[in-house]
Amino acid sequence: MNSRMNTHHFINRQLTSRIHQRLFKGKTIIMYGPRQSGKTTLIQSLLSGYKEKTIEFNGDESDIRELLSDNNSAKIKLMIGNNKIVFIDEAQRIQNIGITLKLIHDQLKDVQIIATGSSSLELASETSESLTGRKFEFLLLPFSFQELVDHHGLLAEKRILEHRLIFGQYPDIVNSKEDAKELVKLLADSYLYKDILTIESIKRPSLLDKILKALSFQIGSEVSYREIGQLVGANGQTVERYINLLEKTFVVFQLPAFSRNLRNEIKRGIKIYFYDNGIRNAVINNFAPLPNRNDIGALWENYLISERMKCFRFENYSANRYFWRTTQQQEIDYIEEKEGKLFAYEFKWNPKKAKKRFSQTFTNAYKDASCQVITSSNYDEFLMNC
Repeated sequence: MNSRMNTHHFINRQLTSRIHQRLFKGKTIIMYGPRQSGKTTLIQSLLSGYKEKTIEFNGDESDIRELLSDNNSAKIKLMIGNNKIVFIDEAQRIQNIGITLKLIHDQLKDVQIIATGSSSLELASETSESLTGRKFEFLLLPFSFQELVDHHGLLAEKRILEHRLIFGQYPDIVNSKEDAKELVKLLADSYLYKDILTIESIKRPSLLDKILKALSFQIGSEVSYREIGQLVGANGQTVERYINLLEKTFVVFQLPAFSRNLRNEIKRGIKIYFYDNGIRNAVINNFAPLPNRNDIGALWENYLISERMKCFRFENYSANRYFWRTTQQQEIDYIEEKEGKLFAYEFKWNPKKAKKRFSQTFTNAYKDASCQVITSSNYDEFLMNC
């Protein structure tokens, strides 16, 4: 078993119990998530009670890829034998994986299949057709604030906030704080592009680098594909395609503009955030401590929005998420729409500067919206109660 599973470092994941409840319910379990976010570790810990009934395959190994892309049901049955659980790691590397999963699902009714993938590119398109109505899907992201509080306690976790804002919350980084800088750079360099670069249509890794850098400097600002294209020497469509791939490999995600009532609301804008602060800082190679930085506002906003997203994902809640801006540049950092109600948030790192009034244009237009400022002194409630 993988060395990161030692109990000293083992931090319980919120998804574990949700996946456990889904075992042997007649559906394939598929877990997506960025590379190195702990998917293998989670599944191995989940299956530790079923060791003698489990067979494990790794899609990174060429002979396994060959074996599992050949959709011969007799051969597959032979391979699985009497095992009751089939765990396929890095399933996105296996050609025709959707058909193989469907085959096992249909032929071996009492076998539980679990597949993990670090990119939703092939895996989602492969499995969505083959496994319609036959699967449960989960997304595992780097550690959430809640998971780290459960493990370390609230006080200890709050004390380390600055480290989290700079180095992020990937398992390796959380477990080896003293090597955080080296590890997060390694992560950004070697894992970030691994899945994107296996896609033939990406001919220019250097362009991907430039786009990522441009996005890193634009956190909290509205993003225009055309403007980024001018910066990096590419057209808007190419930029959009690359950003789309970065989303599908769980590097960045989009936040759309909220508009409903007002003529001057921005209707089509997007902002782009990183799933993890550490990756963002590695892209621009800036690990300076907070007092020496001029981007604390962007770091704080990225951290809160990505953590809030983990809270929803892991607890299985849903909400529509937006930012709000008018053509006169009045804006609100973040808005959630839950069950028809609006919740507006402004993010200020420094509690002393938090006496900001919300835009009157917004409060007049959306009278029932609840408005709150989130600072470094009250953020824990925001990240633990979604």
